[in-house]
Amino acid sequence: MSTVELELDATLAPALRQAIAIAQEQDLPFAGSVTPAQAWDLVESGQATLVDVRSAEERKFVGHVPGSQHVAWASGTALNRNPRFARELAALVARLPESGDRPPVILLLCRSGKRSALAAQEAAKAGIEWVFNVSEGFEGDLDAGQQRGHFNGWRFHGLPWVQD
Repeated sequence: MSTVELELDATLAPALRQAIAIAQEQDLPFAGSVTPAQAWDLVESGQATLVDVRSAEERKFVGHVPGSQHVAWASGTALNRNPRFARELAALVARLPESGDRPPVILLLCRSGKRSALAAQEAAKAGIEWVFNVSEGFEGDLDAGQQRGHFNGWRFHGLPWVQD
């Protein structure tokens, strides 16, 4: 991994060990990616914290994962990049308990997994370790009809979510 080398110790969840190994193999600039189902298992077991990086508007009108934290990668309907993202994420991470002898594991979630991958990259650049992308995102990729949620994503897999 170009930014930080993460150790693959035996106490780490298998999904995270696999994500790190793939990320290192592909020379990704962040810790790696997990699937929505893996993310929910990690969150539910207390091994990770889910941070939604979508805008406040997306969370409100599209829905969000109960108990997830929120640090916007971009804001407003124009999705203007949040220049404070890394600082806000670092402040959130500082408030979380450590996982044994390492910082807490953070899973970033966006609409399709693309913005959260960029956010994970930015976090790694800022020195925030143990940040993973949730592939597929909350709504998933566009299908042939240019609609989301029909073949992948958090909601497609039937994972918990609520809508305001």
